Formats: sequence, structure tokens, C-alpha cells
Amino acid sequence: MLNSIFFWISKLAWLLISPDSLLLILLLTTWLLLQRGSYRLAKQLHTLLAVVCLLIAFFPVGEVFLSPLENSFPTNPALPHRIDGIVVLGGAQDAVLSAQWQQPEMGDGAERAQTFIALARQYPNSKLIFTGGSGSMINQSHKEADVVKILFHKMGLNLSRVIFERRSRNTYENAINSKRIATPQPGENWILITSALHMPRSMGIFAQAGWPMIPYPVDHRTRRSNLFRIDFDFSSHLGNLKIAAKEWLGLTAYRLSGKTTTLWPQQNHCQQLPKPR
Repeated sequence: MLNSIFFWISKLAWLLISPDSLLLILLLTTWLLLQRGSYRLAKQLHTLLAVVCLLIAFFPVGEVFLSPLENSFPTNPALPHRIDGIVVLGGAQDAVLSAQWQQPEMGDGAERAQTFIALARQYPNSKLIFTGGSGSMINQSHKEADVVKILFHKMGLNLSRVIFERRSRNTYENAINSKRIATPQPGENWILITSALHMPRSMGIFAQAGWPMIPYPVDHRTRRSNLFRIDFDFSSHLGNLKIAAKEWLGLTAYRLSGKTTTLWPQQNHCQQLPKPR
């Protein structure tokens, strides 16, 4: 029950405080002030709106906030000789479009599935778990796990090796439901695959669940060698800013609710690895 309350509150709150929603609210507020004859305040809000939009248009502000998240864990980490299991988080599949078009439709983060398949072939004796249901508030009938099952089959992965967890609605439920299925034992080496920006929150949640993981971040969004640049691309910059705001707010909400071990999980939350191969 508490998990459902957390799910609904987080979804509803995000509808109001996401950067694109705030810009729209600011625009509508300016219009209402004009209708009421409050021209001075309307002018001030209009100026603020114009300045913010210009900043977003010309500078990759979203990447600046995404960069510390994506650099929290090393890319392409050295892996031990023995891997007992691999967990990949959903989030890259559009279950609704997939159902309508009768084929797997992938969005941002497709590298998660690609890396999962590659590591599954590299470690043929490892347990494999895909975890992802639906994060929608109104449509729980279409599940990511059902989409990715078709994708894995098309790409030649032996589906009998994979456990498809399809009830999760968020990252916390990914961790809890997957651990219940996997029953990991002390000393086992498990890999966690998700987008680099999402890895800090994911590692904190899995650590809080008592399941230490080896992070394998993919799907990077930042040009880490050229963050402070002039680059006119309003839609892309706003999209990255929206993703960054969601992730930082998620880290804060998960910490305040006790679902993660710290505000910003970093390298010390990794599985203590044996000597890499």
C-alpha cells in the first residue's frame, strides 16, 4: 500500500514540477496577468520566461546536471571471471506502441538490452533477469517485459535462460521484486545494467535492499569533454534538463523515503570485486 502511495505521489508531483511543465505554467500565468491588467508583473514574468528559454536554447544546461550522475561509476568496468547473474532494468521499451504496431518499439536506453544480450553470451552460466512492468498511472495492461521478450527472441537469446519480472512500476520495485525472484547468496557476483544517469539511484536502492551489485552503466547523454559550449538546440537541451531534474528529484525523494542508502550513491556502493580477469 505504501509503495502504491509513493508511486502515485511521485507521478503526480512530477507532472507539476518538471521543467517543461514549469515553463508552461509560467507562460499561462503571464497570460492570466495580462487578462487582469497586471502589466508590470506580466512583463517581469515574460522577461524571466524569455531569459530562461534563451539559456536552455543556447547552453546544454541539462548535461551539466547529468554529468556528475553519469561519472559516478566507471564505464566498461573490469569484470571478474565468475558472474552469477545479470539484472537489466526496463525503461527503454515503449509497450503501448509495441502493442499497437505488433513489433518491439525502443526508445532512449536501447543500449540496456544490447548490453544485456552481449553479457549474457559472454557469461553463459549466469542467471538472467529482465525487470520492468509499466510506469504508467493509467495503463498497466502493457508491460515492458512482454515487449523485450519478443526482442530477445528476435536477437537469438535463449529465452529459457531469462526470468522476466513484469510487475515493477519503478526502480524500487525493480530491486525488491528481482531480489525475491533471484534469491542471491552472499559472495555471488551480480551485474546491474541501466542508463549511466540512473545508475547512482539504482545502486543505492539495491544496496538498501541488501543486494550489492557490479554497476555496468550504458546509454550516456553527456559530452563530458565539452559540457560548457554554445550549442543552439532548444528541444534537446530541454529534454536533457527534464531528465536531469527528474533524476535529482528522484534521488532526493528516494533518500527521504528511506528507499536508498544515501542521497548520491557512488563507487563505495559497488560489489567488492575479486581480481578482474
